[in-house]
Amino acid sequence: MKPLGLGEPLSWASAALNRVDRTAFFTRFDEADAVRYFYEPFLAAFDPDLRKEMGVWYTPREIVRYMVERVDRVLRSELGIADGLADPNVWVLDPCCGTGAYLVEVLDRIARTLREKGDDALLAEDLKQAAMTRVAGFEIMPAPYVIAHWQIGQVLRAAGVALTTDERAAVYLTNALTGWAAPTATETPQSAQRGLRLTYPPLADERDGAAKVKREQRILVVLGNPPYNAFAGTASAEESGLVEPYKEGLQKEWGIRKFNLDDLYVRFFRIAERRIAEGTGQGVVCFISNHSWIAYPSYVVMRKRLISEFDPIWIDNLHGDRTISEYGPDGRTSETVFAIRGFSPGIQQGTAISLLVRSPSRGSTADVLFNDGINASAADDRRNQLIDSLAAADFDAQYVAATPDRANRLSLRPGLVAANYADWIGIPELSGLPPFSGVVEKRHGALFSFDQALLKNRMQQYLDPDIPFSELKAAGIGPVENMARFMAEESRVRILRDHSFSDSAVRRVMLHPFDQRWAYHTNARPLWNEPRPELAARAFSENNFLIARLRARRPDEGLPLYWTSLLPGDHLLDPNTHPLPVLADVNRANLSASARAWLSALNLPNPDADRATAALPWHHALAIGYAPAWLSENADGIRQDWPRIPIPDNAALLLASAALGARVAALLDPDTLVPDVTNGTAHPALATIAIPAKRGAGPITEQDRSVTAGWGHTGKGGAVMPGRGHNVTRPYTPQEAAAEAEAPLLGAQTHDIYLNDDAYWRNIPDEVWNFTIGGYQVLKKWLSYRERPLLGRAMTATEIRYVRDVARRLAALRLMAPELDANYRACAAAHRPL
Repeated sequence: MKPLGLGEPLSWASAALNRVDRTAFFTRFDEADAVRYFYEPFLAAFDPDLRKEMGVWYTPREIVRYMVERVDRVLRSELGIADGLADPNVWVLDPCCGTGAYLVEVLDRIARTLREKGDDALLAEDLKQAAMTRVAGFEIMPAPYVIAHWQIGQVLRAAGVALTTDERAAVYLTNALTGWAAPTATETPQSAQRGLRLTYPPLADERDGAAKVKREQRILVVLGNPPYNAFAGTASAEESGLVEPYKEGLQKEWGIRKFNLDDLYVRFFRIAERRIAEGTGQGVVCFISNHSWIAYPSYVVMRKRLISEFDPIWIDNLHGDRTISEYGPDGRTSETVFAIRGFSPGIQQGTAISLLVRSPSRGSTADVLFNDGINASAADDRRNQLIDSLAAADFDAQYVAATPDRANRLSLRPGLVAANYADWIGIPELSGLPPFSGVVEKRHGALFSFDQALLKNRMQQYLDPDIPFSELKAAGIGPVENMARFMAEESRVRILRDHSFSDSAVRRVMLHPFDQRWAYHTNARPLWNEPRPELAARAFSENNFLIARLRARRPDEGLPLYWTSLLPGDHLLDPNTHPLPVLADVNRANLSASARAWLSALNLPNPDADRATAALPWHHALAIGYAPAWLSENADGIRQDWPRIPIPDNAALLLASAALGARVAALLDPDTLVPDVTNGTAHPALATIAIPAKRGAGPITEQDRSVTAGWGHTGKGGAVMPGRGHNVTRPYTPQEAAAEAEAPLLGAQTHDIYLNDDAYWRNIPDEVWNFTIGGYQVLKKWLSYRERPLLGRAMTATEIRYVRDVARRLAALRLMAPELDANYRACAAAHRPL
């Protein structure tokens, strides 16, 4: 240790440990359970940045036990290995073993099998040989690596076969994502793993031992809990290239231009696929991981490879997606399955256990079985459900078959679609005009402003030919930065030639749900990247737009429709906006021939002469699209294509549905005052929602109105990125009892959302705070643009009240859910072909 300079810090550590009351310590913590405190909490205190980068979380033992038991069973049932993990030819690898939980559980399963066979006298030696040779683990961080060795040593000591000084467990300090290929002629083993510091000789032994496992052993089982985060460190060429096969054809074949495959767990799936499918040729992969890969579009090629390489595949959905506040069936928020109360909150993502078998008798495409029944709200209940499920007489009866195909982008989740969903109409079929796209600025926000007068002054200067470009650029006035297809100085010359300042060009645009800006919009190119003149011509005062999108980017997009009278921005919904106007022009309804025939068959007035009739189909579509039952019962179909809706076969039902839709439209339009919500005396359930408040009471003055709680910041390319902000989650108070009475619709708990250290909005219920439209969490998205450095000023009292009013509009939409659901079911039952 002396050459490494560790003598003094080790002495400090020794002195600290000598102060521990060992009797008291081990009275409170037995050795088996105490080890978890040396992992996640240790790293959280010792190196929190490393812990975050590597996605380190303690894995509860119930999860480990379930996964190991499932692997043991499929080795027997699918691969014909009668002794499962106890068979001496079964090589097991946990490529990210942490403190060795999976390895210890595998050794325990081996021991139980040997006892069942009556091999008690030979058990200990067999167990030791397994731990030393064929139950292997890789770990990149020294602290958990040391604990893994200690844990396995404890298992063997308890069995009566302690390791001698020249023996070791097959756990290696290594980067599991590199070193699988033999070094080339120009490489040495040292250069092949530059990440290891070989100044300490035993590290070279680790490298060589790990390399032998990677390159020589016939691994039959790969299992564990791989890291979740997108690693921000520097990866070698070998590691960073691992997921390239999962990107092949994403754009050309699947039309997916934006994708994220950077999470470390994806790399570990590729390692496991390569080792089992392309190496051993048969075997088992069992990981608990982020559940994104099961259905998100980005992972479609990954799924394509895995369902062609493995058969069968079992997936247990463990829920707990805290990024969208996923709820359990009892209405309480589902904790992540990793949560251990008083110890760890667990990861934020929803998770799933994936068990993939490479069988010699596999088909061309995998049989995929999906279990969605492990869905209690509390994490410990879900873990107990997992263990209890092992006792099922017919284990596979707990699963539902998934049908991955091109239409659902090879989703491994069973389709959530009503039986007659495909018979309903796609929303664009109502329209006589093809769907438009929203306006695209791409001038770094130079043509937008929160302040109308400021924007006018800015654009008057930009469009003044007497002000030189250099002066504008120095002051940052107007679009003065070069970007794709826009050379700022040359473009201004063209713009000045074709356009002069016009007051009528200053108009409002809806950028995101409830987020309107002043914009200087003109069809004169190249001021805007895509000014969409055909769309702009239909944004007149008497008109409205139903906003839809072709497909969702993610499964948790929330509601797929919006309503506005303003000029729609291209990303009003994520990933893009397709506005459908109610009126094609001032004299004509925007309705297809089939939609007109439908209205005529119901003996309704001519929609070109009666604007109320012209709006009926669009308001009806909005009523259906905001029904929670429609969204949940048809989630997969809605996600994959244009939303489809039923068409009622009688006028009374259509009129009633459209009346509901008109109420939804009013709540979505910030310019429309809504009685009992934003106008007059608020409904009792709404009156206490989103009250502007201040710590210690007292008035909110101008000094208190700056948003500094970290809700947003500028990211790459000037894009505004959301932040965590300051959110206090709590139960309702007695004064908020009216809102609590509506908890089944508004949420079982509420939030105080802070602008800064002192000012906040009091009582924003769960379902209001998490209300999501088109992929955007509405209130959080709005706040992300109002941080003081981005807004350039404090918020006004009007803006603070605007948040209150939007929160109440969203709450009112939630309170409409029973009416909207009943209407949806009635319309579905009375559907007629268009």
